[in-house]
Amino acid sequence: MTAQIRWLWARLNANYWFYPALFAVIGAALAFLLVWIDRSGAADFLDDLSWFTQARPDGASRTLTVMASAMIAVASTVFSITIVAVSYASGTYGPRLLTNFMEDKGNQFSLATFIGTFVYAITVLRAVRGEDETASIFAEAADATVQSGFVPQLSLLVAYILLAVAIGVLVYFLNHVPSGIRIDNVLKGIGKRLIEAVHKTYPEQGDGDANGARPTGVPVHANKAGYIQLVDFAALDRLGREADRDIVLKVRTGDFVHPGVVMAELCGIGPTDDLCGAIHEHFSLGASRTPEQDAQFLIDELVEIGLRALSPGINDPFTAITALHWLGAATAELGTRSLEKRIGEDDGEPCRVWPLTDDFAHYVARGFGAFRSAAATSRIAAMVMFDCLENAAAPIASPARREVLRLEGRRLIEQARTVLTGPDLATLENSFTAFNRALSPSS
Repeated sequence: MTAQIRWLWARLNANYWFYPALFAVIGAALAFLLVWIDRSGAADFLDDLSWFTQARPDGASRTLTVMASAMIAVASTVFSITIVAVSYASGTYGPRLLTNFMEDKGNQFSLATFIGTFVYAITVLRAVRGEDETASIFAEAADATVQSGFVPQLSLLVAYILLAVAIGVLVYFLNHVPSGIRIDNVLKGIGKRLIEAVHKTYPEQGDGDANGARPTGVPVHANKAGYIQLVDFAALDRLGREADRDIVLKVRTGDFVHPGVVMAELCGIGPTDDLCGAIHEHFSLGASRTPEQDAQFLIDELVEIGLRALSPGINDPFTAITALHWLGAATAELGTRSLEKRIGEDDGEPCRVWPLTDDFAHYVARGFGAFRSAAATSRIAAMVMFDCLENAAAPIASPARREVLRLEGRRLIEQARTVLTGPDLATLENSFTAFNRALSPSS
């Protein structure tokens, strides 16, 4: 249940409607509360403030009308600018980056601020009455002291404050949008999120990979198609303990499944039909991959940006270099951590879930290995890739993992020899010689 709630919260954060709707409700509630305070006389202290000038009904109505009109117009403009920026970024850097921009809190809170201020203004506006107006029959029945003409002075003062906040948010938004689609900041956001995902998935320092020996059992097939967006490991562990059976996963978060694909194997003796149905309930499937529980998705995003940058149509090696730098930083973190997934409750009992784990070589192949062919076509990108592999190996003590990086460098030079010639290849050969010497077992 905790994992499902966390996934639902992550999906809400990735939608543009959630925070605007929340701020709209808050704006309406704040307006009703402050109007009630004004009606109750609790705001009469404002009359004693020398700097405060009371507004007249006509002035208050015009102010709130202009404020509401301006806020809804600005909200429409902000939404249009955001859609254009998202379309540009996803088309230029890759459609998988759409999720990153949809989750951008700066854009979400900017739009929410204008929507919330608009709702507040129109809600307060309905309470303003001119001197020639009288209260409704229902208001008179509820409170005989209600007089004709009413201006909620405290509510209007708060409206001015909200207007000032909205102007500040607009200035922030105008700076945030171009900054948010700048490629260096995009790569920084992906890289930092990837490193955080590595820390969260593999919290323990070490150089051990997962044990390759796994039990086998009755296959559990997928009952529908889609990408695995979340696996509730804790719930699966409890399910396995209650049934006294092991659940061996055959897929990981981010994999695509369809009916007929084996998602897990159920080990042990006992009925399987009910357990298979319960296992399905702890897998959340969707139309696309998400960063939740899927660090490889973030690796793929860095690789995708780098491959696009090195394509002949774009030919932007320096963007690829930045992607390589962040990929190297994440690889260094992976190389210093134990890649055994710790799941289930830490109560001394053995975990009944066997996740599908990946070793260090798998992550290197997923990142640098996927980058290799494109980097080999560019002398600049290939030289930087050698540097990134060497820097990634620097904090790694495991000889086996250092050898994985050295092998990746060897594959890179072999690939480069098939596409580069002349001085470019000679320069790259010198870089490889220095790289190979730095990562040799005797160094």
